[in-house]
Amino acid sequence: MPASADNFPDVSRATASPFVAASGFIVDDVTTTSVRGHVDLDASHHTPWGVVHGGVYTTIVESAGSIGASKAVAESGQFAVGVHNATDFLRPATAARATVTAQALYQGRTQQLWDVVIANDATAKVLARGQLRLQNVPLRQAASDGGPGPASDDAGSSDRSNA
Repeated sequence: MPASADNFPDVSRATASPFVAASGFIVDDVTTTSVRGHVDLDASHHTPWGVVHGGVYTTIVESAGSIGASKAVAESGQFAVGVHNATDFLRPATAARATVTAQALYQGRTQQLWDVVIANDATAKVLARGQLRLQNVPLRQAASDGGPGPASDDAGSSDRSNA
């Protein structure tokens, strides 16, 4: 994902990984303290029982919080990675447009805490709510595409025996 001048990459669905793209999450607005977006939930998000899989909501919570938290630390050459995701699934859905709203609760030097709400547009009822704790970590230039990536002490090492 190429980075812009402010070290913040394109977060559109078109540039998302296949996993994140499958969630259907569309980012509408990003600031350093909030993220707004939406998702059109449908049968492609269902469990075998015909309701939206909780993993879809968890993925959206992680994505929305990570995007906002990363925007908050981009100018300092960092991005944020989720270290704890607690998502509650409050009511089932089968098909709906849902609004995603993420708000920073705490933004510190090394960690951040974000609250993410996913609500049915038609009824305004909350479908899921998550809290995401994130670690701020340094960026490095990825050799393959010139975009940002995580800094690592073992860059280039394929030995993951101590991971």
